[in-house]
Amino acid sequence: MAALNETVASGLGAYYEYVAEHLHKWVDPLTNEQFWRKPYPYGNSVGHLVLHLTGNLSYYIGARVAETGYVRNRDREFTDPNPPHKDEALGAFDRTVAMVVATIRKQSEGDWGKRYTAEREPEAKNRFQIFVRCAGHAYHHVGQIIYLSRELART
Repeated sequence: MAALNETVASGLGAYYEYVAEHLHKWVDPLTNEQFWRKPYPYGNSVGHLVLHLTGNLSYYIGARVAETGYVRNRDREFTDPNPPHKDEALGAFDRTVAMVVATIRKQSEGDWGKRYTAEREPEAKNRFQIFVRCAGHAYHHVGQIIYLSRELART
């Protein structure tokens, strides 16, 4: 069982690092102005998606599993009238991913199946499920970021 636990922790941790690496590949070349620009009148900027991913992981894994004390203001992730500079937002995202990976590595064999509850997440019944759901959610938004970054490169 210990080998399986290490395989799960190693694989999940590596996937979150992959998500962060992929995000940086597309976001790093953007200027701060491009980072916050909405290429369409509707939808979100790349910056707001980064804030959203940071908030999502900080709440669902940070607050609910790692017990960081993080308090989420989900609406502000998309509407902050004074958003941080791109570098600050990416720094917060990177620290959050590092926290997620560290939390994954701290899970014992028995921790994966521990009961999990959180606001807006009735389907996740245990810790393993929330780590997988958050990974899928993160890469879904990375796909949106790739699309938006390509659009911004054309303008």
